[in-house]
Amino acid sequence: MPCYRCGARQTDPVKGASPWKRGVRRESQVLICPDCQRLHDLDLDCCRTCGSTALICRLGEVECRACGAVRMARARAFAGSGAPPGLSAEVEAALNRVLGRA
Repeated sequence: MPCYRCGARQTDPVKGASPWKRGVRRESQVLICPDCQRLHDLDLDCCRTCGSTALICRLGEVECRACGAVRMARARAFAGSGAPPGLSAEVEAALNRVLGRA
């Protein structure tokens, strides 16, 4: 997955933590390269509870890593994005079919 701002591809990290960061933008998980992290306006989604941008998105849920708040991702994030659904959207749709969810 490339950086959502500049398109740079992540390379294999040297030992230790990766300098790349995760974020959520328009209810989709994105990666941010070290160069783009220096920008002040990353246009990332914020937690509705605490305002933090330390969010992760997985299987249709958005979780704040700062305060722990969890909410369902809006369905329009997948349907109206113009991009094909990612794996998490496909898994969510399959679970909804199997479990009979609307």
